[in-house]
Parts: sequence; structure tokens; C-alpha cells
Amino acid sequence: MTEPLFTIPLWADLLGVGLGGIQGAMFASGFQGQRRLDWLGVAIIGVMIGMGGGLIRDLMIGQPPATLQSNWYLLTAAGAALLDMLLAGVFHRLNTFIVVLDAMVIGMFGAFGVSKAVAFGIPEVPAVFVGVCAAVGGSVLRDMLMGLPVAIMHVGSLYAVAAGAGCAFIVVAHRFGMSITVAAVLGIVVTAVIRVLAVLYDVSLPEQRRLYRRKVAAETGVVPIIKP
Repeated sequence: MTEPLFTIPLWADLLGVGLGGIQGAMFASGFQGQRRLDWLGVAIIGVMIGMGGGLIRDLMIGQPPATLQSNWYLLTAAGAALLDMLLAGVFHRLNTFIVVLDAMVIGMFGAFGVSKAVAFGIPEVPAVFVGVCAAVGGSVLRDMLMGLPVAIMHVGSLYAVAAGAGCAFIVVAHRFGMSITVAAVLGIVVTAVIRVLAVLYDVSLPEQRRLYRRKVAAETGVVPIIKP
């Protein structure tokens, strides 16, 4: 594979990892009772959120994971998570901050993922897929690790859709001649705006209503019909 025309600056990658670590610690602080986490558990969740997306991105592209090529990734993710745990009372009083942080993390991981995929010559549609997987990969790994339902699979505020819109914007803008770096920055903004608006106005995709199953039930009588 040829040398890419674009590389993610270390500081930008670490910024995304750090914000992901903070987001992971915020998530971990919501557990109570027997499911509450200690310092190690919080650090692991922070690492999972901060590094999971980049790990999935590089594996899909077929490159050595960048997050394992430097000491700073693990230190940044774990350190950010532990710092947030110590300042949890401050962060959780800033609801707007939490929403914007979540949106920024999604946007950054998605933009880095699709930009790196395009730089390595992956076609546009698969590149968008790589970007979306990078954006949501950390949360998927987190939910699997904690034994929780995978959040992106269920009805809720637009998450993967926001990432997909931002990633699609990046490849389209780049196709029309925009610098991949500029397109990535604007793609982060697109993703963040969609995500924030979706949370504020409680927008989500339509729920799957099992229409076909109801039709079969009516014809066979085997499956009971449940009215909404």
C-alpha cells in the first residue's frame, strides 16, 4: 500500500483519546450499588472509549494500530478518565458540556477514521463505513465489556447517523477538491451539530414496528398481535 497523503497529527489524536477518556469516566460514574467501578474499572472504561475507535479504524484499514505505537495513548486515556473521576462533581453539573463533549468525540473519531481511510486509498463508501465504525467503536466495546445492550442498536438520539453524515460530508467535500484536512474539521462540526440537535430535541430514527411479523401473526395465529 502506498504512503498516505494525510496523517493524523499526534496532538490531535491524543486530544480525541483524552476527550474519549473523560467521556468514559462520565459513563462509569453512573454505576451504583454492586456495579459501581473502582479506579481500575474507570481507567479501563476510559481506555476503551479513548482508544477503541482508533484501534478498530487501523485494523479495518490494515495498518498497525497507532494507539499501540506510542506510550502516550494509554497514558492519556487512563489519565483523562481518572482526572474526570476526581472532578466528577464539577463535570456533571455542566450538562451542556457533557452533550457537546459527546458530540465532539463522535465527530473527531469519525473524521479521523474516514480521513485516514481516504488517505490510504480506500473507496469513498467503505471509507465512510470505517469512519462510522471508528466513531462508535469505543462505545460498542464499552457496552460489550460491561455486559450492556449495545446502545447504537436501539432507539435513541442520533449517534451513528450523526457520524455517518459527518463522514459522508468529508468524502464528498474531498471529492470536489477540498483539502482533506479542512473537510475533516468541517466534518467534525457537521457531526457535532447533528448530534447536539438530536439530543436537545430528542430526535431519533423511527422504531422498528414489526409490521411483517404482525401480518404473519394475523395469518397464522401463532404469534400474538401486540397493539402499540
